[in-house]
Parts: sequence; C-alpha cells; structure tokens
Amino acid sequence: MALTQRLEFRQSQSLVMTPQLMQAIKLLQLSNLDLTTFVEEELERNPLLERASDEAPAGEASAEAGSYGDSGGGQGDGHGDGQGEDGFGGNAEGFEPGQEDWMSKDLGTRAEIEQTLDTGLDNVFSEEPAEAAARNAQDAAPTTYTEWGGGASGDEDYNLEAFVAAETTLSDHLAEQLSVAFTAPAQRMIGQYLIDLVDEAGYLPPDLGQAAERLGASQAEVENVLAVLQKFDPPGVCARSLSECLAIQLRELDRYDPAMQALVEHLDLLAKRDIAALRKICGVDDEDIADMIGEIRRLNPKPGMKFGSARLQTMVPDVYVRPGPDGGWHVELNSDTLPRVLVNQTYYSELSKKIGKDGDKSYFTDALQNATWLVRVLDQRARTILKVATEIVRQQDGFFTHGVAHLRPLNLKAVADAIQMHESTVSRVTANKYMATNRGTFELKYFFTVSLASADGGEAHSAEAVRHHIKRLIDSEEPSAILSDDTIVERLRALGIDLARRTVAKYREAMRIPSSVQRRRDNEWSTINTRASGETDVGEETPSRRFGLHKLRVASA
Repeated sequence: MALTQRLEFRQSQSLVMTPQLMQAIKLLQLSNLDLTTFVEEELERNPLLERASDEAPAGEASAEAGSYGDSGGGQGDGHGDGQGEDGFGGNAEGFEPGQEDWMSKDLGTRAEIEQTLDTGLDNVFSEEPAEAAARNAQDAAPTTYTEWGGGASGDEDYNLEAFVAAETTLSDHLAEQLSVAFTAPAQRMIGQYLIDLVDEAGYLPPDLGQAAERLGASQAEVENVLAVLQKFDPPGVCARSLSECLAIQLRELDRYDPAMQALVEHLDLLAKRDIAALRKICGVDDEDIADMIGEIRRLNPKPGMKFGSARLQTMVPDVYVRPGPDGGWHVELNSDTLPRVLVNQTYYSELSKKIGKDGDKSYFTDALQNATWLVRVLDQRARTILKVATEIVRQQDGFFTHGVAHLRPLNLKAVADAIQMHESTVSRVTANKYMATNRGTFELKYFFTVSLASADGGEAHSAEAVRHHIKRLIDSEEPSAILSDDTIVERLRALGIDLARRTVAKYREAMRIPSSVQRRRDNEWSTINTRASGETDVGEETPSRRFGLHKLRVASA
C-alpha cells in the first residue's frame, strides 16, 4: 500500500467553550445578589455599558428648563432662543440690561425715595403682623448651635445618618471594662487577645493553650486574666462551654450549690429529658428537680447575642406565582432582581470618529462586543428562568392548589424534556433561585423530589409529601399514645405509602423530630414541670429547696 499526500475537505461540528459561552453559563447559576455584584463590576470596567434608568435624560431636563426661562423674561435681546449658561434667557443672571442699570443705581436717602414715589415707604412696603414677626425672628441673631450651622445644614453633603448612634458591639463593651479591670500592660494585652477570640454568642474556644504560646505568657497568667473576664457584663460571657456559661450565671445569682453543679455538669441528660437519672445524680425529689430546671431555663445560654451582630441579608424571590383570573397560575419575574443595562451606541460612534490609534480602536471594539454580549446574556437568562419556572408550576399544580401533600415526584429530566433544554441548564437555573407563592417562598430545587413507590401499585409519592405525612402523624399523636417508627410505617401503609422502618427514622431525624422514647420523656418532664408550677411560682423558692440550700451552705461553712 503506497503512502501519498493529498488534500481533502471535511465538514464537522464541535462545541467550543468560548469565553462568552463560559460567561453565559456562569451568569445562569448566579443568585440575584451575585448577579448584581457582577454587573456593577462590568459597569465600572466597560465604558460603553450604562445603567438603564426610568428617569428623564439630562438633555430633556435642560430643554424643559430652557423653555421655562424663555417664556419668563428672555425677550430683552430680541432672540427667541437666547439663553445663558444657566438655562435662563438674556444673560447669566436672568435680568434685562435695563434692569441691571436700575438695580445698580443709587436711590439716595429715605426722604429722597419718599419724595420720588410721592408717598411713604410704609405704604408701599406694608407687612402683615405675622410677616413682620417672621422677619424680625429671621433677622435676630442665632441662639442655638444648630442655627449657626453646626447641626442641620442645607448642603447636599448633609447626612442625617451621621447623627445616628452607632450600635455597641460585644467586643467594644468588653474592651471598655478591660481598661478599668487591669492596669498592667501585660494583662491588658492578654485580655484584649482573649476578647478578640470571643464569638458573637459570647463564647471562647475550648482550648486556650495556643493563646499562651502566641502571647509568650504562662498558662496560669492566661487563666487568671480569664477568671476576671468571666466576671464582666453580661454574666456568662467568655465561657468556654455551655456548662461553664450557666455556672458563671448561677454563681452571680448565688445559686451554684452542689446539687445545681451536678445538674449543670450533666446537661446531656437534661437535653434527653431523663428526669429519673437527674434526680438520682442530684439527690433531690421531683419538686426540687423541677425548680432547678426552671432556674436553668431562665438563664441566657448566649449572653453575647444582646449586642450587635452580623446583619442578615433578606432573601428576595426571583419569580412570583399568583392565581390567575381563569383559575390557573400567573408566573412573572421579579423586575427588581433583573439588572437593566444598555449599550451606549452614541458614545461609541462619536469615539470611533476621533480614535486614531489601532490599539485604542481594538479596545473599544472589544468593549462594544462585551457590552452587547452581556445585554444579550442577561435577557436570555431572564427568559430561561421564566420558562423553567412556568414548567415547574405546570408540573406541580396540585401543590399550589392543595398543599404539600399533593407534591408530585419531579426530576430535572422531566422539565428539561418539556422545555427542550439540557438537564445541566435546568440544574443551573434552579440553583440559588427562589419562587414566591401563595404557600410561601421556596427554592426552585424544592419542587424536585425523589419518587417513592406506592404500596398498592398506584401512582408514586413524592419524598417531600411523605415527610409531610410523617410530621402530621407525629403532631397529632396523643401524649399517652406515642407513635413508634413501626406504628408510623403501618399508618403510612394504610395510606398507600410503602416505606421501610429505617427510611421513616431517616426522614424523622432529617426533620429534627426526636424518637418515640425521647418524646415520651418530654411529655413526662412537661407533666412534672406543670405540676410544680401549679403548686408554687417558678421564680419562688420551695421550702424543700430552701432547706436544702441552707444545709449545703452550713456544711460548706
């Protein structure tokens, strides 16, 4: 077989990931906040991109001002369109030449003016009593700091928010107490370092060994400073665990006796509502344990939260779903979350006539292409979101009409096939997007749930609908008849839902619902607490509790 060289033409198609295509994919999965940030950066970077505004352009505003000035007094020079720099006809001050001569002329003394006018000035410029009082008040000297200009001002730079008191943070509050509690520079340095480690709830890290190493101080010095910091306001601050936080507050109230210490050291049993084990460990009866638990509940587990914390960003929906007049559903985009930008073609055409360098011309050509592509991509993104949201509403019509129990199983492929798009596109569209409905605001991914087989071979059930059934069964259970996971499985099978016991337990734990044993303990604890509250006030000390405290204090003395 001979090897020869020859030319051939072959036609083929291939997908090339251009920078523009990568940008379009990136914008598709951004949330509305991230998209706004991206567009703001593009507005600063691209000179041909401008923000669309509903306000009247500056040219129209100046034209209206010019016509107003012409009709007022721009007739002195005989030109209909003669305007000054400020938009008023005539000259810069808006007066005719004759008026300027009259105003600059010296009119003489009061007697000469009255003789010229043939009457008194009081008759010509008479004032009402209210106007005279206002004029006198205006001519009087300022009496307050605000009137001199130190407070309010007519300046455009005047900012009312500058007078709002700044919110005190936990770190600032502790730093103020630190400057009074310590005088030695080394102790202040250790204290400030520990204050910087305090989180917004008021807690320190459990291990402070690294703090001593970084500061070059001994562990004893750090512990001594920490002991002083734990006496700062608010009570319980600078604790390293929940038990230590509660113990600090109880010491402040003089209620930290051995029985309460045993209770604080076994908070895990309190969380499980294991009242029998707590009674045995603390050595008290039902009445005392209920009183002790009431005292624990009145404490603040997060003392630092009363101060300023990080500001939360409000979630803004991307799509609104409203009932339509024909019984259907009306889907529309939230226009507030859609950045509106335009390409300034006029600016580009003016620049193209003046640019002479090839490098500058290529720069503005690329800027025009990028601006045009961004506007096109934003429009395509909005259309895609609307198309996907409309199909979701059509597929989940039962949810919008009847509730979560009628949520159908849905996957990305079903929506992608219906709107003739790829599954990856639908996945990117539903990421970080929210829909406001008559039943609340949900993420678009909420409507995509796993399909669970039916017990009688009928229509499959949605996993979210099954979780709703489980929660409804547990919420409606009687305190004397707690439903176990096996009982829930039987109840669901009667509804046509076939689930294994481990699946029920998995869904229950995902909804943070405790087990049947834990729910039974909660009911017992509620009964004990209600009985104790009915006999005496929660904040009042019971006789047995007071007697126990007396014995403990005498023994310690």
